[in-house]
Amino acid sequence: MTRNDRLQDNVNCEVCGNSQGQCFEIHLGGERHVFDSFECAMRAFAPRCGHCGGNLVEHDIVVGDTLYCSTECAHEHNAPEYERRLILREQTNL
Repeated sequence: MTRNDRLQDNVNCEVCGNSQGQCFEIHLGGERHVFDSFECAMRAFAPRCGHCGGNLVEHDIVVGDTLYCSTECAHEHNAPEYERRLILREQTNL
């Protein structure tokens, strides 16, 4: 990520559309992305919960190849192995 003070005033954040002249660039996979805040960058790049679709910017629960934001979402999405993984995670954090 680079802060580029030379970004033109007409550049808009690709998430919220703000163009207040304090945008920054993130180059990822050969593509250029422009944001006006870390919040917007997180909204664009954070993975999403496999059940509710919320942004995962904190710890998550992994069941197979699916990420969940909470045990409730894992349970509601009929992911029965979430309990076993939680127990294993808690044991490794002791």
